[in-house]
Amino acid sequence: MTDKDINTAFILGAGLGTRLRPLTENMPKPLLPIGGRPMITYAMEQLRAIGVQRFIVNTHHCPGKYKEAFPDSSWQGIPITFRHEPVLLDTGGGIKNIEDLIGTDERILVYNGDIITNLPLAPLIDRHFKLQTQVTLALRSHGPLTNVNIDTAGFICDMRDALHNPGVQSCLFAGIYIVEISFLQRLTAGKTESIVLPLIESIRKNRRSVGGIVMDEGFWYDLGTIEEYNKLRQQNL
Repeated sequence: MTDKDINTAFILGAGLGTRLRPLTENMPKPLLPIGGRPMITYAMEQLRAIGVQRFIVNTHHCPGKYKEAFPDSSWQGIPITFRHEPVLLDTGGGIKNIEDLIGTDERILVYNGDIITNLPLAPLIDRHFKLQTQVTLALRSHGPLTNVNIDTAGFICDMRDALHNPGVQSCLFAGIYIVEISFLQRLTAGKTESIVLPLIESIRKNRRSVGGIVMDEGFWYDLGTIEEYNKLRQQNL
């Protein structure tokens, strides 16, 4: 592994999928089928294409379904480590909960398990190393919630208007981001928390600690409702 490799991807798979009930009553949302295969495999396919060599997936709701979907704990030859959360920890807590699985000189690419996109990941990686930030977010210009602000240099200057700094553009957070292991020091083990508040606090203390890149290429779907799910099932991905 070189200094610029991203060897490990953390796919968030522990959510309850409440807005997709009853489809998710007995199934984690990332395992719902799209095109005859689990939704999460689209993320895995994209991550494999950029050279990721290991997946970590957190589980909570119906964890046994993951073992049924991936009985040998691998996909296309890439090993999967499942990390169960008896208590749902949200994004920040979930990332902190896998700290022991990450090398001290490593970084992870975090990918929400309930999105499907062909967003190019190479520019995100390039931006991360160019800015030398602790975290770099993939962004889009348009979407249902444009509450992440970026400045002219490519640094995130606000999220959810917490710092009252609009920057030059308000963007959608695409649910894909790179996190350096050093950032995990800002997170508390066992604490249920979103990654957003630690990101805001990081920006407050160092306005160049979190970067971003706006990428509007390709498609991006967030499977939040049954209507969106049924619409996507009709697409030819």
